[in-house]
Amino acid sequence: MTSGENHQRKIRVAVVFGGRSDEHDVSLRSARTIMDALDPAKYEIVPVGITREGRWVSGDDPMGALIAVSPMFALTAGEEVATTARGREVVPVTGAEALMPGGVTEAVDVFFPALHGPMGEDGTIQGMLEMAGLPYVGSGVLGSAASMDKAMTKVVLTQAGIPQLPWMLLLRRDWERDADSIETRIIDEIGFPCFVKPANLGSSVGISKAKNADELHTALREAALFDRRIVVEKGVTGRELELSVLGNDDPIVSVAGEIRPKGEFYDYNAKYIDDTAELVIPAELDPDIQKQLEDYAARAFLALDLAGLARVDFFLEDGTNQIYLNEVNTLPGFTSISMYPSLWAASGVPIEELVDRLVQLALERHAEK
Repeated sequence: MTSGENHQRKIRVAVVFGGRSDEHDVSLRSARTIMDALDPAKYEIVPVGITREGRWVSGDDPMGALIAVSPMFALTAGEEVATTARGREVVPVTGAEALMPGGVTEAVDVFFPALHGPMGEDGTIQGMLEMAGLPYVGSGVLGSAASMDKAMTKVVLTQAGIPQLPWMLLLRRDWERDADSIETRIIDEIGFPCFVKPANLGSSVGISKAKNADELHTALREAALFDRRIVVEKGVTGRELELSVLGNDDPIVSVAGEIRPKGEFYDYNAKYIDDTAELVIPAELDPDIQKQLEDYAARAFLALDLAGLARVDFFLEDGTNQIYLNEVNTLPGFTSISMYPSLWAASGVPIEELVDRLVQLALERHAEK
């Protein structure tokens, strides 16, 4: 797209949502928020849905088609249809190979993935867009893949000198072969309480807190349903803090927000369904701690070679005020109650400006390449 074309027409943004991961429903909500925030005077939205089976949906209303079979929206399941100006009709469903890089891509200036979890946040769609030579919002293949895998994130950030809690990685296969041995090792090396997590999921899907041997066994069984790689991390008594990062090679960091979950931890239901957790924005922190959190967040962003956006989560231990980095999310939730846009709003960047800057960062990064 030339500069002359840029003045003559709106920038076409393909917002991609849905996907094959267990965070499919969250993606629909994120995409709605993003599309509502994009300035219609500046951007033309091209909605692109991906079904749970991996089929690409284009046409009059791909969002309506995916919502129709989404339990999170409590609508009638069993149909892939949309309500259009002509009434209810079947939305065209096409294989990815027919749309990428042809079809939709011919009418798009930049892609805005609103996908969470595997096959969306892990470098897969980023690699496809790279091969097609198309600009897109967010991190590239390397940063996306490394940040999606919790174990690889910890390896990279340890090298970068960012403090983390004791942890271990295990394979589902090894646990299934000798559960007693694996669980004994966890108890000896990590202890209780501990958190058990699938290595490659977000939105707290499949994560459990274990306070004894029975809960540990149940937590491992739950995590094993979602991934062949399982991370076990030592629990800590303290505050849960999150910061948002925005930029490419010179990132800026938002104020910190604090999550005060009503349950054992900030799980999937608390994030997206029950809305029971208390979110304190900005968090009440000593200025020196806020500054240290910002430094760690920016260092993590650069160490993982991220771009566009990320949310970085921390623990602040009671009594010692020791900071531990918990996780890095390269495509964090973008719903109306999500921390990423809320933290930027509290930092003086309203959501309309935020999505505009993300699109511009994507175009700048693509031009630099």
